[in-house]
Amino acid sequence: MINYFYDVYCILNKVYSDGAFVKQAISSTPIEEVNRAKTVKTVYGVLDKDIELSYYVKYLTEKSPKLAIRTILKIAMYVIKYLNKHDYAVTKSAVELTKKLGKGGASGFVNAFLRRFLSEEIPLPTDKIENLSVKYSYPPFAVSELIKDYGEERAISIMSSFNQKTCLAFYGTDGATYLKEKGQSFSETPYKNVFLLDNFVRNADYDDGVYTYQAIGSVAICEGIEPCDKILDCCSAPGGKSIRLSYKCKAVYAFDKHEHRVNLISEYVKRMKRENVYYSVCDAKVYNSEYERFFDAVLCDAPCSGLGVVNDNPDIKLNRDEKAIDNLNVEQLSILKTVANYVKVGGYLYYSTCSVLSRENIEIIKKFMSDIKGFEIVETKPEIPYLDVLGTVQFLPDISYGNGFYFAKLKRVY
Repeated sequence: MINYFYDVYCILNKVYSDGAFVKQAISSTPIEEVNRAKTVKTVYGVLDKDIELSYYVKYLTEKSPKLAIRTILKIAMYVIKYLNKHDYAVTKSAVELTKKLGKGGASGFVNAFLRRFLSEEIPLPTDKIENLSVKYSYPPFAVSELIKDYGEERAISIMSSFNQKTCLAFYGTDGATYLKEKGQSFSETPYKNVFLLDNFVRNADYDDGVYTYQAIGSVAICEGIEPCDKILDCCSAPGGKSIRLSYKCKAVYAFDKHEHRVNLISEYVKRMKRENVYYSVCDAKVYNSEYERFFDAVLCDAPCSGLGVVNDNPDIKLNRDEKAIDNLNVEQLSILKTVANYVKVGGYLYYSTCSVLSRENIEIIKKFMSDIKGFEIVETKPEIPYLDVLGTVQFLPDISYGNGFYFAKLKRVY
């Protein structure tokens, strides 16, 4: 078990210490292949339960231990509580890991802490927001926002939702036939050649562009976009929506303001062998007169908190606070107002996020409609469950296949 614990620690250390994204940390860390599935599951689990595990550390210690020791304790507590592993074996592995990392002086502390964790009943906070924050491992500000937006019952439903499905989209290949030939069980979605799977392992066909990963909410957003000649995807990276749109629009212009992110679009386009996606470095907040009324449609998939996709990216919860959302709100509205200038009369402006917070979604649309004239909301009705919000679409994790995306369709009428 020590090698498995060590691999988990190495990945988590990159997330906690270096600020790496979890997927990046996993891909850049050598992992013992025999334990890969268990290692990845544990990494995601610890990050998903980080607030709860941090609370236990704080409750059971007078002085917070150093980061390395906190990480070891979180791994051990998660494995005990959520993977139901034998207490003795977990404690022994945690102590051995402490010594392997050159921190043998803390091994006695780790042993004593875990024994106390196993023997004591740890009460949750009495304050309602703090209680729910620890119970569901959501940032307190997000708990408050969700209750304000949806009520306590739905907020709890959102926070307790869980998604273990992988969504694959196939292009140019019959996905159902392909998966059957691979002996892979799957379930169909309302969208052609898009499937949900359990325990799918990527193979070389991914690199050949036979299929790609794309959340079903992202697919649903693309399906809500009208076919056209020229569409701008102004915050495109890593490029999944641009690829899907390239099959229904003659030309897709894919922008992002960072060169390294445009490189991700470039790699995606080449992997999927698309020739009608044109990518470049461009800051969507900066007005460019060359694009005035140039596009039939613009998709503003705005930078957001990502709180609708924490099931797939649990590290998101580590780096979000109320101030960050305030800053995002300013950027979201600024981008939307700027790129609205690029839409032809009769064309469409689409706004989307992967957030469940109203102030990143419908509230941005309200402010935009108040400040910018000439647009009207066009009601859309996706084929997967959603919440209608004044004619716009809110996908929610508890009803929409595990993820929460937002989509608004606006038409320029003059």
